[in-house]
Amino acid sequence: MNDVAAYLSQTDAPADSPHETLDARELPPPQPLKNTLEKLADIDDPVVLVQLNDRRPQHLYPRLDERGYRYETIDDDDVSVTVIWSE
Repeated sequence: MNDVAAYLSQTDAPADSPHETLDARELPPPQPLKNTLEKLADIDDPVVLVQLNDRRPQHLYPRLDERGYRYETIDDDDVSVTVIWSE
């Protein structure tokens, strides 16, 4: 699929919010985790972050829970897409 809008429509993320994409597929650990948390700290609350990764970001989930974010991950062919937003 590889269409961010299509991924967003499969989640409970606010459809009317702007979104930003972070492609972490080529980054070695722990860069995807670090870059995602830094990006979330830099963007405004209504912005939805879409992280593209080559696997589910298991170590990211507890960090998102601690910070009160909601998220959903969709696996599609060669990409794992995690949509992250705050309420």
